[in-house]
Amino acid sequence: MKGPIISGAIILAGVFVFLKFLLPLFTAPLPASLIYLYLALALSGIMIFGTMSAPSLEALMGPIFRFLSGQGQSGMGQVARVAVLVMFPLLVGWQTYTRLAPSDLPPAENRTIHPAPPGEFVGLSNPYPKTPENIMMGKGLYAAYCSPCHGANFDGKGPAAPGFNPPPANFSDPGTIAQLQEAYLFWRIKKGGVGLPVEGMPWKSAMPRWEVELPEEFIWKIIMGEYDGAHQSPRTWEEEE
Repeated sequence: MKGPIISGAIILAGVFVFLKFLLPLFTAPLPASLIYLYLALALSGIMIFGTMSAPSLEALMGPIFRFLSGQGQSGMGQVARVAVLVMFPLLVGWQTYTRLAPSDLPPAENRTIHPAPPGEFVGLSNPYPKTPENIMMGKGLYAAYCSPCHGANFDGKGPAAPGFNPPPANFSDPGTIAQLQEAYLFWRIKKGGVGLPVEGMPWKSAMPRWEVELPEEFIWKIIMGEYDGAHQSPRTWEEEE
């Protein structure tokens, strides 16, 4: 079990550590489904590299075949082989059972889909008039920065949407932005998934902190474009008589 097998395992472990722990220090955390996709791509690259020639194929797969077939093994080697052949199916079965079996335990944390924004964002209003020019500019910015995830039709079905869990918001659904004020959207877009408070768990979002790339003017105009494109109106508080 030396050579390319150990090297491949180290590469996979390095990719996992980078995506799971190091990358979130600089951007929004990646969803688990996307991390598994990158690991699968890295494993595919390792397998392609290891099967490019007969010597490399023997170096990569030979030890595995000899271990599983029991060729040239005795003593502890045979015990290890039997243990792997017995424990691996049991482990897969146990993992499958624990994932599918219903549980009576409450969730580890209270789930709040729309957590309260920080005080600095409460009561904000869009400072830019809702003119056709501003709305059109907002739709153009939305197409450039938001549509890959939230979709060209504002329905949450962009080309990148299948890689995220939870999926991107469907703005055409009356249960999403129609229930929110513009100030709330400004906070969520500006701070992204890393800006969610603890009560936002486990609904962590993969949306980046757009304040790093977009000025506030662009964010406000994107909000205009989202509401107009989704045929929704922002929620407002009725003034007291």
